[in-house]
Amino acid sequence: MPLSAGEKLGPYELLSLLGEGGMGVVWKARDTRLDRIVAIKVSQERFSERFKHEARAIAALNHPHICTLFDVGPDYLVMEYLEGHALRGPLPLKTALQYGVQATDALHAAHVKGVIHRDLKPGNIMVTKSRHQVAGLRPRQSRRSICRERRKRHHYRTTHERE
Repeated sequence: MPLSAGEKLGPYELLSLLGEGGMGVVWKARDTRLDRIVAIKVSQERFSERFKHEARAIAALNHPHICTLFDVGPDYLVMEYLEGHALRGPLPLKTALQYGVQATDALHAAHVKGVIHRDLKPGNIMVTKSRHQVAGLRPRQSRRSICRERRKRHHYRTTHERE
């Protein structure tokens, strides 16, 4: 049954349709309990036990470049709402590299926890007004601070390898 603005999914009031894809639809919604805006991905089918297990693994991720999963319903996911637009190109080389570093950092953190993204594409990389959001993966550090950290780690490794 198609949903429409104003309907509720549990405590979430649907506000506007954000997009549609092969797996379902994404809505901008309001969490009536906490009075905050969220994004809800509604699946065309009820979730399997395997999907619920994967959702728990994703919810356990805590990384500055990864979109937060707030809740899971019988056929929907409730996530942090990112105001912006999907990545589109072409991009200047410097910008493309910056986004690539951020995405790689987030994917590495997920892989370490055993989570694989499975659908990484420009449509799942969000660019916001204030910062870049990658596949729900969002940076909180500037490129300069990331580079500074990497230089420190490299310096530490090379200094201690010589001793």
